[in-house]
Parts: sequence; C-alpha cells; structure tokens
Amino acid sequence: MQKKILLLGAGRSSYFLIEYLLKNQEKEGWNVWIGDLNTEWIHTEFKGKYKTQSLIFDVNNDEQRELEISDANLVISLLPVKFHILVAKTCANKGIPLITASYMSAEIKSLEPIVKANNSCIIMELGLDPGLDHISAMSIIDRIKNDGGTIHSFESFTGGLLAEKNNPWDYKFTWNPRNVVLAGQGTSVFQKNDKKKYIPYNRLFERTEIINIPEHGTFEGYANRDSLAYLSEYNIMEAKTIYRGTLRRYGFCKAWNIFVQLGLTDDSYILEDIENITHGQFLDMFIPSGFYKRAPSLRHYMPKYVGKTELYKLKWIGIFDDEIIGLKRGSPAQILEHILMKKWTMLPNEKDMIVMIHKFQFKDASQKMQKINSHLVIKGENALKTAMSKTVGLPLAYTAKLILSGTINITGVFIPTIKEIYAPLMKELENEDIHFIENTYPG
Repeated sequence: MQKKILLLGAGRSSYFLIEYLLKNQEKEGWNVWIGDLNTEWIHTEFKGKYKTQSLIFDVNNDEQRELEISDANLVISLLPVKFHILVAKTCANKGIPLITASYMSAEIKSLEPIVKANNSCIIMELGLDPGLDHISAMSIIDRIKNDGGTIHSFESFTGGLLAEKNNPWDYKFTWNPRNVVLAGQGTSVFQKNDKKKYIPYNRLFERTEIINIPEHGTFEGYANRDSLAYLSEYNIMEAKTIYRGTLRRYGFCKAWNIFVQLGLTDDSYILEDIENITHGQFLDMFIPSGFYKRAPSLRHYMPKYVGKTELYKLKWIGIFDDEIIGLKRGSPAQILEHILMKKWTMLPNEKDMIVMIHKFQFKDASQKMQKINSHLVIKGENALKTAMSKTVGLPLAYTAKLILSGTINITGVFIPTIKEIYAPLMKELENEDIHFIENTYPG
C-alpha cells in the first residue's frame, strides 16, 4: 500500500527535496502531493521526468488543512515559520508525523504529550543550520565521549555564500532575504573560558571572529543569538567555551555595520508615502541632522565617515542612486531589502556555496588535550539547484524516508541531536556526498 507524503510549501529553494521525493516515489511506494499557493514551476521543471501531483493549499483554511493532513502518512512543512503551529497541532491531534527545517518553538514543544499519546513524532531543525550542524556535531561529540573524552570547547560556524567572487560584497541572497536583513537583532550570548559574554546588536558586526577554511580562504563570523542553549541540547554542560556563529566573506561585516548603525535594518515601524523617493533620499532620511554643515551633500558626507572599501561597496549596491525605490510603504528593513534585491538576486547561472566548520577542543581518555576541526563545503549548480537547497532539503528528504521505512521509530517532539535520528541520517547524507573533512591536532 502506498504511503502519502504531503509537502506543504514549495518555494524554489525546495528543489532538491522535491526532486528526491518525486524521483524515489515509485521505488519507495510513496504517493507525493505538494501543496502551495503556487506550484506551477514544479510541473514546468519536472515535466516529463516524474509524476507530479499538487494542490492549491491555504494553511489558514481549517477544513482543507484537516482534510489533507488526515489523509497523509507524513507531513513535511516548508511553510513560513508562523504557520508551523497550525500544521503541528493538526498533525499532533491526528497522530501524523511532521518534519520541518525550522527552529523548535516552545509552543510546538508543548504538544509533546499529545504527540506521544498518539504514538507519533515531530522532528524540527532538519535543515542546514539548524539541522546539518546538529547532525554532524553530535556524531563527533558522542564519539569523543564514547572514547572516554570530555568536551572543553565547541565552536561552530555556517555560511550561505557565493561560490565565486563576482561583486564587491562577495555576497548575494541564497536564502530568505528578510532573514539576512534582520540577522542578529537582539542580544547575542555565548560562553568563553567559562565566562558568559554578551554582544548587543549595535556591536555585533564589529566583534567578529576570523575563520580559516582549508583550501577555501579566510572568512569572518559573527555570533548567533543564543549559543548557551546548546550546552544542554548537545549534552556538553562541562564545556568552558561554546560559540555558534554565521560566516561571511572577509570584509562583509564592516560594510554591513554601516546599515546597522544608521538604522536601516530596523523593522519596528513603517515609513508611509515613499512611492516617489529614491534610494539616495531614503539613505538621506537617516543621516544625522547638522552634518551637512560640514558636507554639502550626501555624496560628500559619506566619504568623511566611511572607508574607501566600504564606500565602494555602498556605491555598487546603489544606495546613493536616484532610482525610485518601488514601494509605497515599508519598514526601513523592508525598504533596504527591496533595494538590495536589485543587486543581490542570483542570476540564473550563478552558483552558491555552503561552508560549515566545527572546532572542538577536548581531553581524551588519557587527559591529553586534543583538537578536531571538521568542515564541509558544498557548491551549487545554478540559481535553482543551489547548495542551500541541497543542504536544507536532503536532510528532510532522508528523514522522511527513514521514518516511513521504520528505521527512525521514535515518539515525541525532537531536534536531531539524539543518535536514533542523527546516526542513520548522517549515513544517508554521506551517500549523497555531503560529508565532512576532519582533522585532528594535539591541543
């Protein structure tokens, strides 16, 4: 009997997930249905290759949501984060397994008694970061512990970047642009040598780490929001240092910090009646009053306060231009995103790159200090078949396979930090050539 997989949410970043499900549906005995408000690109892209079945799906339609989920053996949600709870509640009540790439929320975790009572599971954080970072880190952490070692320090960085440097920022959007613009807001916290450290948002892009990836060069990393939570998630409460961060090409953060300091990444209020203002006029709104007494115009003002390299980046992105923005209203962050999209949207033949590195320091069974560095570099094929799509989609695809085959047989609400999930998943991913290069040093 065929098992129905219901995929909810089918943006273009879902390419490899969809391809895997469609390619293997006959062999595995799956009946794959894809629900979204627009699925036309799927039929166009896979026409003549695989059987495709889709439906126009509105997650806010309670009747449709209940009906479609009731008929599924497993649900994969790539919907926007705010809609996961609607899907999760329906899946929990009906005992249907649910997997997502998004962060665990307290609201979804609270569904665990219902999920357990209905002998089902919800597994979240099954993408790249979060997801592949957990899977790969835990495989090393547990190996160290099983060999009698103890973790002293753990640092982890992930970046979605361009494979080839082709603009002054060495960057374009390879994932949700809004998340990029809003990245790091709030206060970041980590632990260094057994001391808690805090970085407020207005200092985040000034306090960066230099990270070297063998054969791929130098990067800079800035801290993620909350690293401390992973002391317990990874069961390494003994660690003196824990730091999780995001990677960018060297020099990116100093230029991006200009937008932060000016207030262009603020999403807390709306600017009205902006349909006729230009990029430069938008920037001018945030230049402190009185400064033009020392500089006759915006173009004269900026070089006095911004380095040449950063000024070149700003000019390239078009922030000084007389081009009309193209929005009627929006928060500063939304307007900045709209401007950046004009230059930071990947062209059809451009390739992206995923870079991830874990840095461990630990005492082995003989109490000698050792280091392990483990890194992953994956390059995409083009703007549709991206490395981001591959590393987000395939962990979900393989987890679906492992649940439906009974290889993963657990009850409750999880992230992939337990061996029952990460061990078989890591094996499957290595077969897809998603593997880490590991080096051990005395330390």
